[in-house]
Amino acid sequence: MDDVLEIAERWSAEGRRLALATVIETWGSAPRPGGSHLLVDGDANFEGSVSGGCVEGAVIAEAMEVIESGMPRVLEFGVADETAWHVGLSCGGRIRILVERLG
Repeated sequence: MDDVLEIAERWSAEGRRLALATVIETWGSAPRPGGSHLLVDGDANFEGSVSGGCVEGAVIAEAMEVIESGMPRVLEFGVADETAWHVGLSCGGRIRILVERLG
């Protein structure tokens, strides 16, 4: 599997509009460690992982908005959040994810 940042370079060279999601904080049980990346292009193609399950789908949707607006966002998912079960993070932890447009 290629490194997500190497894929970002390649996709950028192809002229794709991109957003990069990065796990910036975890607490308790989290599916992916800090520094994990998910790359999303303007057509919703993606590589990498920041969590899995429905959380990944929610991050991809937010990344599409970041690509359009250019405004970075910090997302938080956790069991204390009412949406934790809704987006699939029922593992007892919390994650914060920075989503930013590249280029």
